[in-house]
Amino acid sequence: MRPMAEKWIRLLGPPAIESPGTPLPQPRGRKAWALLAYLALQPDGTGRSRTASLLFPDAADPLGALRWNLSELRRALDGASVTGDPLRLDLLPPWRCDVLEAMDPGAKAGNPRRFTGQLLEGLSFADSPVFDEWVAEQRYRLDNVVQQLLYEAALAALASDAPREAAELASLALERDPFHADCNAVLVKALVAAGDYRKAREHAVRCGNLYRQELGLPLPPEVRRALFDAAPEPDPGTPATAATVRSYLDAGGASLWAGAVDRGLEQLRLAAALAQRTGNSHLVAESLVTLSGALIHQAGGRGAEVADLLHRALQAEGHDGASRTAAAAYRELGYLSVQRGVPDRAAGWLEKAMEAAVGFPDEQARILAIQGMLASDTARYGEAVAALTESGELAKELGNRRQQAFSASLLGRVHLLRGELGLAAIWLDRALAWIAEEHWTAFEPFTAGVRGETYLAAGQLEEAAAFIDRSWVMAELAGDHCYMALAAGAEARLFARHGDLAAAEHWIDRGLEPKPWYLWYSARLLDTAAEVTIATRSPRAAGFVERLSELASRSGMREFVVRGQSHRALLGDRSAAEAVPWLAKDIDNPALAAYLEQRHPA
Repeated sequence: MRPMAEKWIRLLGPPAIESPGTPLPQPRGRKAWALLAYLALQPDGTGRSRTASLLFPDAADPLGALRWNLSELRRALDGASVTGDPLRLDLLPPWRCDVLEAMDPGAKAGNPRRFTGQLLEGLSFADSPVFDEWVAEQRYRLDNVVQQLLYEAALAALASDAPREAAELASLALERDPFHADCNAVLVKALVAAGDYRKAREHAVRCGNLYRQELGLPLPPEVRRALFDAAPEPDPGTPATAATVRSYLDAGGASLWAGAVDRGLEQLRLAAALAQRTGNSHLVAESLVTLSGALIHQAGGRGAEVADLLHRALQAEGHDGASRTAAAAYRELGYLSVQRGVPDRAAGWLEKAMEAAVGFPDEQARILAIQGMLASDTARYGEAVAALTESGELAKELGNRRQQAFSASLLGRVHLLRGELGLAAIWLDRALAWIAEEHWTAFEPFTAGVRGETYLAAGQLEEAAAFIDRSWVMAELAGDHCYMALAAGAEARLFARHGDLAAAEHWIDRGLEPKPWYLWYSARLLDTAAEVTIATRSPRAAGFVERLSELASRSGMREFVVRGQSHRALLGDRSAAEAVPWLAKDIDNPALAAYLEQRHPA
């Protein structure tokens, strides 16, 4: 019996329903396509009344218009299900949908080359302004996801010794964003790996010229490293055995613990090089994961070099069963995706990490903490509290004080964002005590900064200043761009509370300089910048608002999407004013609700 031909719902690019060699009926009217896209991107379903008011705000009978468009979808999607209240789109074979496959965090996306074009390309919805805002947000989000899929596929090809394919995929990613430093680095690495040094140098020169002419910036350091840096070579007389590899791993760990980061990284790189000579694939994977973890957490590495190491580690580990090494590699890839603002991909990596971490409670505690961070960033605060609480309980059972401090600090941040200041203070004070016990000064700027903001929210300005100033000094001394942005934003909010808006703007500019890897910090700083410059009637306000709105939409930061629309509404955008209550409705945050009520009284 021949399998049924696939039927594709294409929502990226000009929308269409396709099947090889067979013409299929198409939904009539742009609102039918709008409804189809909306349902496809609402995996938990959506209420009929809410959907009708969204898509048909001016119709005499919005529910009647919805029913007609539903009948159009059922006519075109023979065999698919579009039913219920809440409405759900259920697709069974042979039906497939490009948007669903691109956004599914738990599925292998296959060939990312097939994801082309914007969501509902060529269609506009000015007569449904709130839906038009939703489409714009989703276009940013999907573009970000597809960019990341191409980047990840290029890294996977590079790790599989397919440099030509890696170069092609990286080039496709750069067509979408020529300023993506990591994709530029992967393209250079792929060309070097393919032996095409001339093209690698030419691309690095073009990249440097582009950055200098368009952004006034030098060649990104990750591109330079991809072109020039070579891995250290062990002494030819050093025996390539498991014992020597583990000796270098132990020495590297000891150096890092003592604060000798450069020396520790050199020792871990030598361990990885020796492991390659042993032919022991598990030892190779373990060495690469250890090195990448050190680069991320001790040296601030977040770019293509680290991601390449992790993909190579997974290629070496080579199985889908429970494995501490695989779990750590997946977790770090998830952590990178969280910080780089690609939540859909982060969720997929973290799911894989948890599957691989069966029987390893220490890894489970780490993974749960990153899942909690992801949930918090995307304004799913209940999920964040559950994950971070479970992470802390596991860490307590294991006696892992640093993990307890990490999870408690993030839990304190969640309670701060929700306006639950008493709970925030309890968790942050516990975390600070554990940080002191562990002498973990590298992480203290985060927890101190959030504790200072908790005092600030409670109106205790003197106590707030002490913690916020300490956070800034420690972050600046460490050169940690993420914590510098966090602390500068806190300083700006502190001075704004004192009424010194000029000083607040000064701190905003200082915070924007470091370009943090963790984009949530950038969004929070831009949110503060919008508030301050709107208050001062500065001409910079509109620019800050647009930057915040684009970043939040691309990165799935739902609360910052709402806050961006709120800022736009204050600047006179009527469509944004209509979108604010609709977008905020699904976010369970009393502090956000109170903030919006004060800004936009009914």
